[in-house]
Amino acid sequence: MKIQTFMEGIHQLGISFYTGVPDSYLKALCDFLMSEYGVGNHHIVAANEGASVALAAGHFLSTGNPALVYMQNSGIGNAVNPICSLVHKKVYDIPVLFVIGWRGEPGTKDEPQHIFQGEITQSLLNILEIQHSLISPDTSPDEFHKDIDKAQKALNQGSCYAFLIRKDSLENDFKNVYQNSLSISREQALMEVISQSLPDDIFVSTTGKLSRELFEIRESLQEGHSKDFLTVGSMGHSSMIALEIARNKPCKTVFCLDGDGAVLMHMGSLAIIGSHGPENYIHILINNGAHETVGGIPTVSQQMDYLGLASACGYPIVRKAEDQRQLSEILKEIRILKGPVFIEIDTNLISRPDLGRPTTSTIENKQAFMDTLKEKQ
Repeated sequence: MKIQTFMEGIHQLGISFYTGVPDSYLKALCDFLMSEYGVGNHHIVAANEGASVALAAGHFLSTGNPALVYMQNSGIGNAVNPICSLVHKKVYDIPVLFVIGWRGEPGTKDEPQHIFQGEITQSLLNILEIQHSLISPDTSPDEFHKDIDKAQKALNQGSCYAFLIRKDSLENDFKNVYQNSLSISREQALMEVISQSLPDDIFVSTTGKLSRELFEIRESLQEGHSKDFLTVGSMGHSSMIALEIARNKPCKTVFCLDGDGAVLMHMGSLAIIGSHGPENYIHILINNGAHETVGGIPTVSQQMDYLGLASACGYPIVRKAEDQRQLSEILKEIRILKGPVFIEIDTNLISRPDLGRPTTSTIENKQAFMDTLKEKQ
């Protein structure tokens, strides 16, 4: 379905405010919103999906009109609380239209972090009492208009409604190209970090292309993967995984390789890390100012003072690198300092089109990583 056709139906519902967290299945929608509205009065890229529901609630309270909230189905988990305790008919009775990318749909091939989520997506919507329709590549205009009528009826009654978007169901005649002028790529930054690491260092990497690049760097160096925990799902939680590993392995340096979208999603974790103060914790934020893994939609990260934030949260050492030379010098300096250390690396949005995916399973990754931690007492 052309995105213009889809948006014509959305506009019929009286919706003029959009918010959410980008998803690759919704790239056509996200590109349309950025092209049509940018980020401002009509469109906000939220820190997480729950925050999007709250924005939708605020929009309804102040205008009387429902809002559209877009997300990947993994984001339903972040949104369950405000769906149940804020907008549900038994609480404040606030209508919200959801547009949800259906990753891991049963019968389709997808990555391991999406499989179980895909299996339970429709059941979750049913439990949450959110009526929904499927948008498929072969959905006809007549079928879509009938679904719009169903959505209108639900919204008029104060209920939520969802369009569940299957792979390749929304298409656009144009693609937005997002970029910045920074000199170093995420993969180059990762290579510098790995090249200066010591044999006993432990790494926890965030979801998305960052973990895929880490895996391929190890392959190119003909190294094993047992020192790396690849957080392929659970966006925003790698820093907490790394914290507890650092606390339990105080004699080993633990690197958390994080992304700006992930840090924004659960930014309170910085305060927890700072308050516990693990001296062996090195938190590296790779900041390209975008949700690059799912299409490049901008975050607010290039407006953020992450160094000031980390310092206020209790990190005693904060540093920033904007090129490879600065990064190399910082990595050498921090080896003699007591952490937790926070390093922000500003990078561009360039990633290889032939970037592969891990060839080991998540269970194999977990077991090899745990075996390594047992050895490194």
